[in-house]
Amino acid sequence: MAQRKTQSPARRARAISARRRIEDSIRVMRGQKVIFSGDLADLYGVPVHRLNESVKRNRERFPADFMFQLTRNEAENLKSQFAISSWGGARRGTPYAFTEEGVAMLSAVLRSPTAVAVSIQIIRVFVRLRRLLASNVQLRRKLEHLERRVGDHDQQFMAIFDAIRQLMSEADAPPKPRIGYETEAGE
Repeated sequence: MAQRKTQSPARRARAISARRRIEDSIRVMRGQKVIFSGDLADLYGVPVHRLNESVKRNRERFPADFMFQLTRNEAENLKSQFAISSWGGARRGTPYAFTEEGVAMLSAVLRSPTAVAVSIQIIRVFVRLRRLLASNVQLRRKLEHLERRVGDHDQQFMAIFDAIRQLMSEADAPPKPRIGYETEAGE
């Protein structure tokens, strides 16, 4: 039976920290989850211009659904959203945005062990996010189903609640005077 390898608390904390950095780097642009070239370069531990050079030398590996370059307007909107005055000095072009597939292709282009290890972590985070989104969709469907089921019974519940309220109001009413004659024995 294979034994499970246990991690030290420090190593586990670093892994969680790396996962959070990756999750914080994922943005939605043009309806896709992407990571910008600057964030990827930071995660890979390489300068942005080196990452961009590698991509340009291997452009055929990065079709539009793997990577796209932000328009000037998109880049300006991002800078204003994040209150960034500049993106690390003079920028000649706008950043690239890499989809999950683009990140996987980067690991083939950037062949260092660090790049491969980081790419694997990034892909795992993308997969985890996809699973979370899928589970939220399933949960929403179940809630809608329950609402429909309860919705069909609303009238029945209301009739029961009205009957209970009526019984409660009858119990609170003052006693009605008795009809008939009273005898001395109280019969």
